[in-house]
Amino acid sequence: MTDKQIYAAIEAADHEVRLVIGEFFNTRFNIIKVERVPCSGLSYNGITDQQALIGSIKQAAASAKKMVGASVQQVILAIPAFNLKRISLKSTVDIEGIDGTVTIQDVRNAIKKAEAVNIGNDSALIQTVCVKYTVNGMTTRRIPLGEKCSQLIVDIDLLCADRKFAYDLVTCVENAGLKVMDIFADIYAVGKEAALFEQSVDRQVIILKVERESTTLGLLYKGRFAASTILPMGLGNIANAAVEKYGMNMKSAIELIKYSARLDQTVCSSNIIHIWNDNGENRTISEQELVDCIRPNIETWLNAITETCEGILQAGETTVIITGEGGETEGLENLLSKRLNVEVRDYIPETLGGRNAALTACLGLFYAYQDRLPIIGQTENSLDLDAFIKNVSYRDRKVETTKEDTLTNKLKGLFLDGKK
Repeated sequence: MTDKQIYAAIEAADHEVRLVIGEFFNTRFNIIKVERVPCSGLSYNGITDQQALIGSIKQAAASAKKMVGASVQQVILAIPAFNLKRISLKSTVDIEGIDGTVTIQDVRNAIKKAEAVNIGNDSALIQTVCVKYTVNGMTTRRIPLGEKCSQLIVDIDLLCADRKFAYDLVTCVENAGLKVMDIFADIYAVGKEAALFEQSVDRQVIILKVERESTTLGLLYKGRFAASTILPMGLGNIANAAVEKYGMNMKSAIELIKYSARLDQTVCSSNIIHIWNDNGENRTISEQELVDCIRPNIETWLNAITETCEGILQAGETTVIITGEGGETEGLENLLSKRLNVEVRDYIPETLGGRNAALTACLGLFYAYQDRLPIIGQTENSLDLDAFIKNVSYRDRKVETTKEDTLTNKLKGLFLDGKK
């Protein structure tokens, strides 16, 4: 158990709080618990109800504690990419060691020097990304530990979020009783989970993180984050047509769009896919009726994405990845591929227990944080580890005892039946 690294990652999306507890053990990642709690306290560009958000975070942490038997004490936090900007620079430092070889302290010195740059009063530095290292004229993406040289040059990206949004979100998490271990932009975390930074070395990769109220577009190029923007339209805007016409609730409409509709088909099934009661009257809707109803809103969304991506597509070969709640839909990627004339695909995580596109950013937080450990040089667990170990050990003993008693009872029963 001592070799395990147990972390908790949290993302506040525009309609729910997502909390994932996971562990790294012998380089393998396992999910322990996933909690998704509805929340209306946050939008894509700010917090609308602090108490509602704090309450949802508390509820997610309490539910997780009930299952794992240990309290969540600190979390890795995803922040929406609202007003996210990148400041790129080269940081050059002299090698300090008497043997003239690169150490992790030299890398930290380069980072410290870069972080002294003025980023403006409206921004907050949330992440310092070391993109590549240069020693003796040779460039590498790996930390060149042990290399002999007199100077180390590090290409660094400073990722800066909207200052007010970042501080408000961290305050809500802390007021919910949780410490923030580290912060990453949600779009950056998506890139880590889906290994998109590696794919963007020789091509552009556009990430579309589709949520209820918004769609975040993130551009990765040459193995690094390039830019992002947020469009104030998401699955909720598409589903709104069905809500208004048929009187169903928003949650049901979105679930039908995700799992019961082929959005790229003009001729769909006339079979009923949903029955509900509206003021004492039973109502139904077929797949064909749903797709016909929401098609104009889908076109509006496609037009907005096409207009935003037009300039990027002209710059070179591009792949588009759809994730977030929108990654659960069927056919949206085909519609967009026809519009943009490039490869478009959905991304759904493959980790057992987390196979839902809405969890992509949350899962990416684990890998983003793990990649930083060699530099920050500290390993902190998110849970009360003593309580967790005690709880797991108790469960193991309980299961073992139960099996023994059951086997003994069965044997006793056989002997008694034989005597009879």
